[in-house]
Amino acid sequence: MTPEAVRHPGEFRWEVRLLMVVTVTLTVFGIANLYNAVGIREAGFMMAVKQVVIGVIGGAAMIVLSRVDYRQLRPLAWPALVITLVLLLIPALPESWTGSVARSVNGARRWIDLGVINVQPGEIAKFVIVLWCAALAAKKGDLVRGFRRGVVPFLLVIGLVDLLIMRQPNLSMAAIVALLGATVLFTAGAKIGHFLLLGIAAGVLGLQMILLSGYRRARLETFFGGGTEDGARQITESVVAIGSGGLFGQGLGEGKAKLAHVPYAYSDFIFASIGEEWGFIGVVLVVALFALFGWIGYRIAKTAPDPFGQFLAAGLTTAVVVTAGLHMAVTLKLLPTTGLTLPFMSAGGSSLAMNLAAVGVLASIGRMRGRPTSRE
Repeated sequence: MTPEAVRHPGEFRWEVRLLMVVTVTLTVFGIANLYNAVGIREAGFMMAVKQVVIGVIGGAAMIVLSRVDYRQLRPLAWPALVITLVLLLIPALPESWTGSVARSVNGARRWIDLGVINVQPGEIAKFVIVLWCAALAAKKGDLVRGFRRGVVPFLLVIGLVDLLIMRQPNLSMAAIVALLGATVLFTAGAKIGHFLLLGIAAGVLGLQMILLSGYRRARLETFFGGGTEDGARQITESVVAIGSGGLFGQGLGEGKAKLAHVPYAYSDFIFASIGEEWGFIGVVLVVALFALFGWIGYRIAKTAPDPFGQFLAAGLTTAVVVTAGLHMAVTLKLLPTTGLTLPFMSAGGSSLAMNLAAVGVLASIGRMRGRPTSRE
């Protein structure tokens, strides 16, 4: 493509700015609702303060990454993958070995205590697996359409990452990571037939893991109308909280979900708290913001300067949109309970920081569009 045929970068500038506005709106709105959801709990104020601090740091990282050429991340794909595997390995080791830094919380070991902060390796893995898959897919080119030389290398690495995540255990996070890898492969041109075969195999394996796990099986039974009374109450209270919000909600801070009616109203079920306090209008606003985020992200992917940028933008956008969709579907009882947080809004430093960093990379890809040097 000749420089004369390239669209001017200014023609794309509004998309990057709108992406930033949507992200900041979701983050600020999320912190306000988080404060109301945890304010009455012990140490709730400090949890909100921590979210603000991480939001500021993550916002600074977002701005810095948006000004850095995203192609500089490509050589970092393999080192980042190795570091992520090490982080995932720590909680996967016996608790007698690494229990001091990866303690069990509610029967799961998903966090690493670094003293000042707690890191959730699974959240980092989502970002890194997209980066690594995008770099390898861009390098392989048309070879991605083959199974042995194209798909198998991705399967081996994604399978290893998922195996370590499932050791925590965190099946929903493992499913998201696999989906993100599949998104990059699909964007790179992998054959549909390969996806169908792998999808069936993954579905059978996932169902078997659910049936063989006591708490996962209980969640599935609860979703279909069985299960324990406590399990059914959890999701029922979530739906009741959203329904009680009516059209305009009960008002900021007036919701009752945080009074232990809805467990984890500040993280796994924060969408229920939003529905209760902001009503149907607030729910539609949040859904519209995530839909707008997805629209901008996929537009950036479609017009990215090179294949690496295209694959990276598609994967990062999917990571935010799919996680948000699953979280909202769970709170509305459209899916069994998964434990996924709502991006930018739920409590969780690792999630907020990595999502803000992902937006920075998306903005960098968007900013580089239309530049002749990136098209040559």
